Amino acid sequence: MQTLWLNKGEDRRLRAGHLWVFGNEVDSKKSPLSAFTPGEAVTVRDSRGGVIGSAFVNPHSLICARLYSRAPDTELDADLLRQRLQTALALRTRLFDQPFYRLCHGEGDLLPGLIVDRFDGHLTLQLGTAGMETRRHLLADCLDELLHPASLLWDNDLASRSLEGLSRDNVLDGPVPQRLELPENGCTFTAPLLDGQKTGWFYDQRGNRQEAARYAEGADVLDIFCYAGGFGATAAARGARSVTFLDASPQAVELAGINAARNAPHLADSDAIHTLCGDAFDLLRDLYDSGKRFSLICLDPPAFIKRRKDAAQGLAAYRKINALALQLLSPGGIIASCSCSHHLPADELRHCLSQAAARQKAALRLLFAGGQGPDHPVHAAMPETAYLKCFIAQRAD
Repeated sequence: MQTLWLNKGEDRRLRAGHLWVFGNEVDSKKSPLSAFTPGEAVTVRDSRGGVIGSAFVNPHSLICARLYSRAPDTELDADLLRQRLQTALALRTRLFDQPFYRLCHGEGDLLPGLIVDRFDGHLTLQLGTAGMETRRHLLADCLDELLHPASLLWDNDLASRSLEGLSRDNVLDGPVPQRLELPENGCTFTAPLLDGQKTGWFYDQRGNRQEAARYAEGADVLDIFCYAGGFGATAAARGARSVTFLDASPQAVELAGINAARNAPHLADSDAIHTLCGDAFDLLRDLYDSGKRFSLICLDPPAFIKRRKDAAQGLAAYRKINALALQLLSPGGIIASCSCSHHLPADELRHCLSQAAARQKAALRLLFAGGQGPDHPVHAAMPETAYLKCFIAQRAD
């Protein structure tokens, strides 16, 4: 294996446990990046020759190498892939009694660039790095050995693949279902796979949906950016009086309505399930102007800050959407406000809520602070992997 040499002093973060090597940290005289092939395995050494570990490299990416082992000259071969996936599977089978979860979460499972969501016999995979892409067939063989899946969806429509110089065309192996049913928190959901968002379902919010539903009894619920209705349908099943779903996607609001009716048929019978399709900012203003108010609001927007340079604009969007939501919350009501942008610190999201409450001349009692579920493990040395925030609070006037 070739050696990737680091500049003096650039080993500290890596020795503390971080897995990413950036291009400006590499000694380009001793190991010019142009000498490496995308996906190639290398040994990373500090300026004095000390071993940092083994990594796969991509000379065309800002993150030019990602460590997967602390030993030198170690290939990410079938044996190591199998070992890491077995460890990941063992954790999930301890956590869940049914095979519906995120099986592999990239750096959190020491497999940088690999996401695998399991839907019983179907797996959806995202390979975000050249290192994983070059090991696609090894990965498929390992998963077949461990799980014998009926189908694989290689979900390649990722911005990170463009940064790695990889194709973004999806690939299907086997009879991938258009939609499928999955259990969560005592409910049954229909989720879109082939044309859904991300991998088809947001397993990371499982615990937060359960927590928000504790306040659903007798509530009028508003589920903003609802996707397939995870928050709202769970609340409906827990005794909500009505539920309104809001999303820009016609497919999303259709599925949200279907999922709510399935899990709370009494609401469907009483015409207490409503769907609104359009821009969330505009629809929230319309709801306010019409005098509508809600006693439980779930706000789960997309990542408004996808790149650090967009932080100011994205923060303004978080402030605005939280303010619009909070003015629809009745006194004593509950709001669950989320962010999936790792560029938005938790304190900033909390501040968005407190600012919005102050404008309403109200206060908020924080009841719960959550994050991503344990099948999305956070790498302790990589704050970038702790991306999901959820605050549940009560309005006090």
